[in-house]
Amino acid sequence: MERKRILIVEDGEFNRDLFVQLLEDEYDLVLAADGLEGVEKAEQARPDLILMDMGMPRLDGWEATRKIKGNTALQRIPIIAVTSHAMVGEETKAREAGCDDFLTKPIDETLLITKVKKYL
Repeated sequence: MERKRILIVEDGEFNRDLFVQLLEDEYDLVLAADGLEGVEKAEQARPDLILMDMGMPRLDGWEATRKIKGNTALQRIPIIAVTSHAMVGEETKAREAGCDDFLTKPIDETLLITKVKKYL
């Protein structure tokens, strides 16, 4: 069976490494360090799922998500917002930008795996 591919768009090295440790045994991973690179890698790699950090330099996760969801070839790819902004309204804002789900930092490893499996 072909392994599913996950694009991890995260500017923080610690969080990127954590995602890799948690997911690399089961999934093929593509990494991007900011939103601009994330949009490019989504177009190239056509992942099955995207984990999108929302607060990044160059192009933030909100705008990167809008660009990906605005591309008819990519719009069906589920995107899970990952953010340290856990304030009221953040999840609504993420969903309005086009995110399919929402995770807060620090990452709850069990919840992450549950959400990944839900979309794959």
